[in-house]
Amino acid sequence: MPVGIGNTNYRHSDLAKLYGLPEQIKSDADEDEDEEDSEAPSCSPSSEHKKGESGSSLGSTDLMKLKALSDGPPKELKIRLIKVESGDRETFIASEVEEKRIPLKDISIKNTASEIIRSCKAARLKGKFKESYLLPAFSVKPIISKEEPIPREKLNPPTPSIYLESKRDAFSPVLLQFCTDAKNPVTVIRGLAGSLRLNLGLFSTKSLVEANADQMVEVRTQVQQPADENWDPSGTGQTWPCESSRSHTTIAKYAQYQASSFQESLQEKGSDEEEDEDDEKKPPSSSETPNKDIGKIIKFGTNIDLSDPKRWKPQLQELQKLPAFMRVSSSGNMLTHVGHTILGMNSVQLYMKVPGSRTPGEGNYRSPGEQQLLFSEHQYWPWRLHGVDYLTGSWWPVLEDLYNANIPVYRFIQRPGDLVWINAGTVHWVQAVGWCNNIAWNVGPLNGYQYQLALERFEWNEVKKVKSIVPMIHVSWNVARTLKISDPDTYKMIKHCLMQSMKHIQILRDQLVAEGKKISYQSRVKDEPAYYCNECDVEVFNLLFVTSENNSRKSYVVHCEDCARHRNPSLTNVVVLEQYRIEELMNVYDSFTLVRLDFLVRNRSSFMK
Repeated sequence: MPVGIGNTNYRHSDLAKLYGLPEQIKSDADEDEDEEDSEAPSCSPSSEHKKGESGSSLGSTDLMKLKALSDGPPKELKIRLIKVESGDRETFIASEVEEKRIPLKDISIKNTASEIIRSCKAARLKGKFKESYLLPAFSVKPIISKEEPIPREKLNPPTPSIYLESKRDAFSPVLLQFCTDAKNPVTVIRGLAGSLRLNLGLFSTKSLVEANADQMVEVRTQVQQPADENWDPSGTGQTWPCESSRSHTTIAKYAQYQASSFQESLQEKGSDEEEDEDDEKKPPSSSETPNKDIGKIIKFGTNIDLSDPKRWKPQLQELQKLPAFMRVSSSGNMLTHVGHTILGMNSVQLYMKVPGSRTPGEGNYRSPGEQQLLFSEHQYWPWRLHGVDYLTGSWWPVLEDLYNANIPVYRFIQRPGDLVWINAGTVHWVQAVGWCNNIAWNVGPLNGYQYQLALERFEWNEVKKVKSIVPMIHVSWNVARTLKISDPDTYKMIKHCLMQSMKHIQILRDQLVAEGKKISYQSRVKDEPAYYCNECDVEVFNLLFVTSENNSRKSYVVHCEDCARHRNPSLTNVVVLEQYRIEELMNVYDSFTLVRLDFLVRNRSSFMK
C-alpha cells in the first residue's frame, strides 16, 4: 500500500503548468487573495490602494480546475486510535472524534476561541445579533439611598486632602490605592509639585509665549458671576445651560489680555473700598430676583493642545517626574493603549484663565492653579432635570437646586502645586478665582472599577447615539495583546468583552458570506485610528462597511452595518473590509490569561518597559 510524505513545496507557477491554468491567478498560499477584493478601498490615511492587474479570461474548463484550489482547505475527518487489551493481545480500534458544539447561550469565558467560533457557526439566528459587552455580575449600578434626607450641613462633605512631605510619599503605593479606591470620588494632593520639585514655571504665561507664541487658543466668551449661581443672559433668573460663544486667538494675544485684565483689577482694587466679609449685600440666591452684579464679559482660553512632543518637549518631559499612575502615558494606563492620540483625552491640554472663567460639567484631571472646584459623585448622575443634555450639552448646576434635591457637593480651592485626582465617574465643574494657567489630562487606571464604568458609559453612549471618545472595543483588544492582568475581576471583564466581540464578528461575517458578500482583507497600519460610523458615531471594529463619496476613489467613508443597510439594504456599492483575521483574534483571546501576582513581580522590569 503506498504511503506518501510531503517533501516538496510547489510554487503556484508549477501548479498552473500542472493543471493548465493561467499563471496570473493567485493561489490560496498568497494570503487568501481570492477572498480579497482588488478594488477594496484603503481606510488608512497613510496607505493608498493599488488595483491589481486582471489576468486573462478563464474558460469553463479552467474554472472547474481552479475550483479545486479555491474552495478552501479540504475537510478532515478526525480519527483517534484507541488501544484495546484482550488477554495477552493488544489491538487498536479507530474512533471518530466528534467536535463538541456548545449552544451559543452556554458559551462563557471558560471556553476556548475555537469553541466560541464553532458555536457561532452552528447558531441559527434570525435578524441582527445583539448582546452586551458588559459582564452583568460586575455592573456598577447607581446606589441612591432611600433613607432619610441628608442633613443640610452634610451636603457639603469635607474633601479628602493628602499632604505630601517627600518624594517617597508621592510614589507610595498607598497613594495609588487611596486615589483609585471607588469610595473616594475626589482626592486633592497638596504640594505634589513641591515634593517632586516640578518646575511649574514651564507653564507660566511668560514661558508659554516664549515657547510657542503662535499656538492656537480656543476662546470662550463668558459672563462673570458667582460660582454657586448661573444666571440667564437677561439676569432675571437662574438656569442650568451654560452657553458661551467661541472664537480663536494665539497664546501671545491671550497673554496680553490676561495681563491687561490683571492690571485693570489692581486699579479697581485701589479705587474701591473693601467690603466686610459679613456684609449682607451679596447677590440674591432666589431665581425670581434680578441679579444686578452680573454683566462683566470675560474671555477664557481653553483646549490649548500640548500634544506635540517637539513643540512642547520641556513641558512634557517635566510631567514624566510624576508617579506612573498619574502620567499621561504609562503601561498601566488604558488610554495609552488606544494606539493613537485623542486630543484632550490621552494628551495634555492647557487652560489660560482670568477670574470667573468656567469649565462646565465634565470629567478629567487638573494640575496646578488657583481655582474653585465643585464635584458630585457619579451615582447621582445623570439627572433628568432642567432640560439639559448631560452627554453633549454645556451646563453649570445651580448649587441651591442640588441641595434641594438632597445631592452632596464637594467644594474646595486648588492652589499652585496641587494636583486634583478625580475618580472614575465623578462629575465636576470648575471656576477660576484668580489669574492662573492649568494643565489637564485623562488617565484610565487598569482596574475593574474604572474598566466597568468606562464600558458602561460606552454602551450608554451607543444607546443615546453619542460618540464615545474612547474606542473601548479597540482598547480592550490592545490591552489583551500587550498587558498581563493579575486582578481576577478586571481579567474577567476584559475577557468577556473580547468574547462578545468575537461573537459579533463571526456571526456578522457568516451572515455576509451567506448573502454572497465579498469580504476584503486589509490589515491595519501603524498609528491607524479606530473607526466610527459616519452616520451614528458608534465604534466600528474589524468589519468596516465602506463607501466612496462623490464618486471619488480617494474619498472613503466608514459605516456600521445598520447605517450601511439603511443606505442600501443589499449593500450594493458597499465594500466590506476586514482588518483582522479571525485566527489572529482567536490567538489573542486564547493567549490572554490571568497571571499570578508573584509572576508579575518577578518580571516587572520587562512589563514596565
